[in-house]
Amino acid sequence: MPANFWQENDSYNELEALNSLLSEFSEPEESEESVEESVLEVSTTSLTSGYQGRRRKAAVVLTVVWGGTIALHLISWGSWFVLGMTTIFGIHALGLVFTRPRLAPAPLVGDLANCPRVSLLVAAKNEEAVISKLVKMLCDINYPTSKYEIWVVDDNSTDKTPELLANLAQKYPQLKILPRTAASGGKSGALNDVLPLTNGEFLGVFDADAQVSPDLLRQVLPLFDRETVGAVQVRKVIANAGSNFWTKGQSTEMALDSYMQQQRIASGGIGDLRGNGQFVRREALVRCGGWNEETITDDLDLALRLHLDQWDIEFLSFPPVMEEGVTTAISLWHQRNRWAEGQSQRYLDYWKAIFSNRLGRAKTFDLAMFLLIQQILPVASVPDLLMSLARNRAPIMAPLTGITLSLSVVSMFMGLKRVRKQESLNSSAFLAIALQTLRGTIYMLHWVVVMVSTTARISVRQKRLKWVKTVHEGVID
Repeated sequence: MPANFWQENDSYNELEALNSLLSEFSEPEESEESVEESVLEVSTTSLTSGYQGRRRKAAVVLTVVWGGTIALHLISWGSWFVLGMTTIFGIHALGLVFTRPRLAPAPLVGDLANCPRVSLLVAAKNEEAVISKLVKMLCDINYPTSKYEIWVVDDNSTDKTPELLANLAQKYPQLKILPRTAASGGKSGALNDVLPLTNGEFLGVFDADAQVSPDLLRQVLPLFDRETVGAVQVRKVIANAGSNFWTKGQSTEMALDSYMQQQRIASGGIGDLRGNGQFVRREALVRCGGWNEETITDDLDLALRLHLDQWDIEFLSFPPVMEEGVTTAISLWHQRNRWAEGQSQRYLDYWKAIFSNRLGRAKTFDLAMFLLIQQILPVASVPDLLMSLARNRAPIMAPLTGITLSLSVVSMFMGLKRVRKQESLNSSAFLAIALQTLRGTIYMLHWVVVMVSTTARISVRQKRLKWVKTVHEGVID
């Protein structure tokens, strides 16, 4: 999985809005030491005020979590404190499980003479194996051709991607190509460069390996009827799910994620973006300052900024967007470490805004609960295990771990059941879902190691604004 290091682009003036947003809850910090040439260089016009000191912040968090966990073992009321946290999270978990998901609005029908304009964006770098298939699918979408456009950013590709795109542009008039000879800013830089050229009221973003349904736009756009909706995430499905244990695990993970997204949104909590298959209202994107070129997970960063700017994010379960899953353990490790670091970056960057309740009570509480189980609990597991061995007692975080695992298992089962939209849950289907849930639970344990190693690494290493591209092979399940 080759790494691509792209210099930051400072030509997109709308990013000044992001600087304004950050300035409201960031204080200047000392810049870190310069990094090697292969690392993203930050220009004088970049938005560094909110992103400096990530290493120091991560080190403080790690110290507090580890020190706090050790202290809970030593103080007399430590177990009661953990039981209290477990009770609070348990109530929130029950609320999530018993919340009714929102029904998807009726799709657009008719000739759509007054439908909104849509721009579909693809950032492509050395994607000769998959780009043709995606372009053909996007060009065959059941939507007026005069009302949508497709922009593919050829990010300095060195394979046959430019040649394939040139041939496709002759066949499909709605396809437009933006070549970038000096690739900078990673995927965010590519999207920021093409944004001023687009005319869509709504923008859809796809990875080059995406596979889409012809009725996708007709299903997505009604979710934007509510004016506070700033973005919509389409459910993702692994196209090569049957390849091996790792792809089967990713498929189950996607079902778990889609279930939790729907339940959290329906209960007034946080909805997230997942990069591939995300749609954004242009007004919301511009107000938030475009895509952030100083993060390695542009989707997670944009999602939090949208919520901080008082926008909501909706979720579309059907039709899904298909994508390739990584097929080896080492590729999965690198990808998940990147995701985990991006997740940590957004908390470190925007912690003041979160603690100032800019999200509102419901979203802040929901975010805090999942910060607890997704970030803090895995990191706390190391000193908790060591102290339990040293003192010959059960891990003090066991109650919280137990209810977290229970929520994961129930949500995984319900998510797998929900994606079988047309299939009744007979005994054989129930057994199949149960086995998938068991395998998925074993698979999901890798996140504990990923979160611990990532948090420890970013606490001692200089920040590396590096964008790593996953290799797509064009496989089909």
